[in-house]
Order: sequence, then C-alpha cells, then structure tokens
Amino acid sequence: MSLSRRSLLLAPALMVPAVAFAQTPDPRLSERSAGQEDAKVVVEYFSLTCSHCAAFHKETWPRVKQELVSTGKVRMVWRDFPLDQLALAAAQVARSLPAERYEGFISALLGSQDRWAFNRNADPVAEIAKVAALAGMTREQVDAAIADQGLRRAILESRLKAEQEFKVNATPTFVFGTRVVPGGISFDRFAAEAAAT
Repeated sequence: MSLSRRSLLLAPALMVPAVAFAQTPDPRLSERSAGQEDAKVVVEYFSLTCSHCAAFHKETWPRVKQELVSTGKVRMVWRDFPLDQLALAAAQVARSLPAERYEGFISALLGSQDRWAFNRNADPVAEIAKVAALAGMTREQVDAAIADQGLRRAILESRLKAEQEFKVNATPTFVFGTRVVPGGISFDRFAAEAAAT
C-alpha cells in the first residue's frame, strides 16, 4: 500500500459524523501513557507527521521523562491527532502494537520523519513497516492495521472529540489539567505548567 503525504489530507474524512462502535472495548484504543497512575496528568495531542511534535519528542521529552515522569511528578498521556492520512496510517500501526512498545515506536517514528514522512523517493508505508519490524510487527500486520476501518474511525473520532472538548486545532497541543497549551514548548515551560496543575 502506497500513501502520498500531499494527496492524503484528512479534511474530508473529518466531516464524517461519529459512528458507534462494537460494544467490546478494543485494547488498541486504551490509554497510552508513561508514568505513575497517581501523578499529575499531562495530555499531549500529537501527529506523527508534525515536525513540531518531532522536535518536542527529540529535544524536550527525554528531559521530561527523566526529571518529571520517572520521579512520579507527571504521567504523560499521548492522544492521536493525525494531521493527514499518512499520520493516521502511522497512528493505526502504533495503536496495533502492545502498549509497552508504543512510546518507543512513536519516538522512533518522530525521530525518523525525514525517512518516511518527508522523503518523496520513499514508500512511506514500507519505511513505517521497517520501524514496526523492530517492535515485532510483520509487514502483513502493518498492512492489516492500516486497512482496519474500525480503528481508523476510532482514531478520527478521538481527534474530533479533542477538537470539541479542548478546541485542539494544531499539534502538539498539551493539556495541563484544564489549561490548553498549543505549540512546542520548552522543558522549563512544561515543568512550570505541570507544577501549576
């Protein structure tokens, strides 16, 4: 399956109203987070094709993880907010991995956007599949995840909920308690916002 980032904008797909899903909870849609359950919660809405999200995960997240998450001060919760069809496909693959492999996988994708999201000479799905193979997924599992329409709709519904509940319209967007902070932020700003939560 070949996807072109430019030709696959989400806008038409997001106009579809929310659809009810099967009654059985899908474990792929469970919370993806790092940190202790009783820590202050910070939610990040992100897109795997967003260069600002990549910058946050490369430059700020390691320090947030070491100084705030590992010490029990913050629990980071990641929520998908795909900006295009390629980000949606990558999110579907990420959600199909076991929860304990999620953070490493999204960090690897965000750290290698130049190879899969912005390289016109590459097959983006093949590049995503290479990273997924390191996390234990076969190419067949990657293709099945991307073809799963129920998972696709659920991620888009989650995106729509973020737009409605928190007025998210850009990535990254962070939610500290009830405060919504759009855009990439430094460690010091992140720490200050988390402390005030």
